[in-house]
Amino acid sequence: MDGVDLRELGPSDWAAVCTGTLQDFLKLQTPVAESVGAGDLSRIEDTVRIRLALGRAGGAGIVDALPDGLRTQLGRTFGGVELSHGQWQRIALARGLMREAPLLLVLDEPTAALDPQAEHDLFELFAEQTRDSTERGAVTVLVSHRFSTVHMTDHIVVLSRGRVVEQGSHAELLAAGGDYADLYLTQALAYR
Repeated sequence: MDGVDLRELGPSDWAAVCTGTLQDFLKLQTPVAESVGAGDLSRIEDTVRIRLALGRAGGAGIVDALPDGLRTQLGRTFGGVELSHGQWQRIALARGLMREAPLLLVLDEPTAALDPQAEHDLFELFAEQTRDSTERGAVTVLVSHRFSTVHMTDHIVVLSRGRVVEQGSHAELLAAGGDYADLYLTQALAYR
């Protein structure tokens, strides 16, 4: 990182500049503020930052509709409110967006439970945030099987059976006529 071998960094130092949201996210059965704030433990009580993260994840409306707002207990285990899977995913996204300036952001199918319009809106937001963060040397890794969103990335790496089989821009991979082009065109046909 910035010319320093990762083995020379303490694990907590490296973890402090990394964040992400995974497809199999946690449904933290805590009050909303803690569920989101856990994405940056040093700011777990910073309600301004928590609200900003919720807004960036499209989750502010969810919280506004809850009986006690950020203090609402989530999940049935402790007698709280049970959210839909898509609402839980937005809470998880907000948790992953708590850090203001991560150097590594990993998004592994971060919108799998969302409808197509919500997914598109969030990917537009991710693209904007990524453009802003690359100026400071940050990297965003997006893992997706949905080619309608992958095409907007700078560099695409196609994996098959755990190996890199192709890489390049969307245009380069289409022109190459390999696996990416086949899969992209197959998905595109479903929308015609």
